[in-house]
Amino acid sequence: MQYGICNLSIVPVRNLPADTAEMVTQLLYGESFKILEERGKWSRIRNAFDSSEGWINNRQLFKIPEETFIDLQDSAPIYSSDLIEFITEEAGNLMAIPIGSLLNYASLQDFTFEGNILSGNGDRKALIDTALLYLNTPYLWGGKTPFGIDSSGFTQMVYRLNGYHLLRNSAQQATQGEALSFIEESEPGDLAFFDDAEGVITHVGIIMTDNYIIHADGKVRIDRLDHSGIFNAELRRHTHQLRVIKKIL
Repeated sequence: MQYGICNLSIVPVRNLPADTAEMVTQLLYGESFKILEERGKWSRIRNAFDSSEGWINNRQLFKIPEETFIDLQDSAPIYSSDLIEFITEEAGNLMAIPIGSLLNYASLQDFTFEGNILSGNGDRKALIDTALLYLNTPYLWGGKTPFGIDSSGFTQMVYRLNGYHLLRNSAQQATQGEALSFIEESEPGDLAFFDDAEGVITHVGIIMTDNYIIHADGKVRIDRLDHSGIFNAELRRHTHQLRVIKKIL
C-alpha cells in the first residue's frame, strides 16, 4: 500500500480518471490518503478521514512514507480556523490554505503558520458559530471550502472543525447518530435530512434556534424549518422535504 498527502491548498477528487469528470469531493491541505490504484496520469485514493474515494491527477499527488501516514493518523488534528490564511514554506514561499486545512503535516515540515487554529471538541454553540462562518458561500457540488461547498461538505466541515466525525455525503451522514421523532426534540447543532421524490436522502442542514436551519442551497443560507421541510421565504414555498432529524452529539 502507498500513501499520500495533499500538499496543495485544494485538490479536486473526481469520480473517473479525467479532468472533465465529475468532482465528487476535495482534498484540503494536510489531508492524507491511501493510494488504491494508479492508472496512467491518475491515482484512485481513499481519504483517511472519511473513507471517500475518487481519482486525483498525479501532478497533484505527493507521496509520503507509511510511517508518516501512521504518525498523522495517531496525532490529534489541528485545523486552520481562518477563512483563508498562509503557510510559509522553508524557502519563504507563501501558499494560501482554506479553513479546515490540517496543519499537522506542516509542523513536520517546519513550515510556518501564524494564523488561528482549532483543536479538540467544541460544544453546540461552537457548531453554530462555525456554521455562520460559511454564510453566503456559493454552492459547489463536491466542494468543502468557503469558495464553494455542497450541503454535506458544509455539515462535515462544521462538525470536523469542532472535533466530530461525519461521513462525506448526506445519505451516509443520515446513518449516524440518534433519530428524533419530532422537531421539538431537536437542539441547535442537530442535523436535518431531506429526501427526493424517490425517497433518497439528498440534502442535509444544521438546525439552529427558533426553527431555523442553515444549509447549502444555491449558497449557504438560513431558512425556516417546519414539519414539512425547509420553507424558503424568498420563493414562498417549501424547497426540501424533511425525512429525519439526527442527534450526533
